[in-house]
Amino acid sequence: MADLFDEPSAGLNSPEFTVTELSGAIKRVIEGEFGHVRIRGEVGRVSRPRSGHVYLDLKDDRSVISGVIWKGVSARLETQPEEGMEVIATGRITTFGGQSKYQIVIEDIKPAGMGALMALLEKRKAALAAEGLFAPERKRPLPYLPEIIGVVTSPSGAVIRDILHRLRDRFPRKVLVWPVAVQGAKCAPEVARAIEGFNRLTPGGALPRPDLLIVARGGGSVEDLWGFNEEIVARAAAASQIPLISAVGHETDTTLIDFVSDRRAPTPTAAAELAVPVRHELMVWLDGLEARMRQALSQGLTRRGQRLRDVSRALPRPESLLDTPRQRLDVVATRLGPALTAGVQRRKVHLSEISGALRPMTLQRLIANDRRRLTALSQRLDPALARAIATQRERYETRAARLRPEPLSRDRQRKAEALAQLSARLNPALQRLVSARREKLNDRLRNFRPETLLQDRQRKESQYRQLSARLGEAGQRQMRDWRQRLEALDRLRETLSYKATLARGYAVVRGQTGVVTRAEEARRADALEIEFADGILPVNVSVAKPA
Repeated sequence: MADLFDEPSAGLNSPEFTVTELSGAIKRVIEGEFGHVRIRGEVGRVSRPRSGHVYLDLKDDRSVISGVIWKGVSARLETQPEEGMEVIATGRITTFGGQSKYQIVIEDIKPAGMGALMALLEKRKAALAAEGLFAPERKRPLPYLPEIIGVVTSPSGAVIRDILHRLRDRFPRKVLVWPVAVQGAKCAPEVARAIEGFNRLTPGGALPRPDLLIVARGGGSVEDLWGFNEEIVARAAAASQIPLISAVGHETDTTLIDFVSDRRAPTPTAAAELAVPVRHELMVWLDGLEARMRQALSQGLTRRGQRLRDVSRALPRPESLLDTPRQRLDVVATRLGPALTAGVQRRKVHLSEISGALRPMTLQRLIANDRRRLTALSQRLDPALARAIATQRERYETRAARLRPEPLSRDRQRKAEALAQLSARLNPALQRLVSARREKLNDRLRNFRPETLLQDRQRKESQYRQLSARLGEAGQRQMRDWRQRLEALDRLRETLSYKATLARGYAVVRGQTGVVTRAEEARRADALEIEFADGILPVNVSVAKPA
């Protein structure tokens, strides 16, 4: 190290170094003495500038050391550091001459044991719950019989084979598999992209959008399942517009995606059972409905036939309806002959009375009078006819003088032109009206199909059957949801209970007034109870005090 500095000048007791020279010498000494080291501590301040690097502090109860994670290393880390998390950092010690401090360049960072992972998980769970992502009203109902099911899992594991086998046994459906890594640093971003990618598909497109999503993975340790506890996965599942079933791990494993998903399945096989019903059971149920429908129709026809027979018995017989008119006709027929004879006699008497007044002399006088009146009228007829003819001729000549052909021709021509215009306007309008009516009638004839009526009836029957099945399963689903929520709350209670703290070597001291937290209160108490993890030990303080 001495070769790097100049020899001291004559007359001086110590050599002179520049600041850069001294800083470089310290840097080489520290990096030479400390190679790769592992440091256990609590993450303090965390800074993430736009450059992509991560700056943080590692501390314990006495000291603090600065740390830096370069951008390329930060992108490969399985666990991102967060403030308050206890971690084990691996890296090399170096110095930063610009600020005269030493720091650790971190190459890997992991949580320090199961307790740190669970504390981080509880912190994320509380933050997401505060945003309302776990609220029951956000969860959507699953489709009763989805046409297409999207599965997000590893294509090489046994999970996808179990799901496909279970779907084939219950009710075969179309399945789209999005291959992802289910463990490691790539797990969380790939699962989040798969959920978002399924939601971006177009319904009915070349690659159709699924009606239901299943995110599945087999069992494993907390570290293996940690990718499904990442915040990016939980937010992607919460933002999914497609109903989602989470089937991560075994029944005892719980991840953040289980709380934000619309339904949690204990195993991937159970997820397939939740996705589709049993086809054989549906067919049996349909056969039962068909039998009930036929029985109802038969009973309806039987009741209506009996009703018709009951009503017909209350009606009179047709023969009884004709008895009275027939009897009235017989009575009138017996009175017809005498009535005709009496009428003829009356008319004969009246004719005799009129014929007695007719005499030849009377007729001759009447004829002579009529002849004289006719002669007088004939003498007056010729002058009257002449006067009438003269009067009619004068009236005709007067009118003929007033009638000229020019006005009549002009009026006829004007009316003929008006008639032609009306005809020209009327024909296209009539043609358009007839064409429109004909097209409308043709459209109705083309659109009318007996099959449409049958399909509509079948669709309504299918909707009725689906509604009946959903009403029958609604109670069971509600009970399962309540049971799952109760189990989750019980697990949370066990996690937050002070019993776990007692198991690590702590104890709870109680007095007459409650929990004792100060030594002065313990000295004043007459008796104490000390609770350990395996029981409670009573202590008589008065005996233990010195006399």
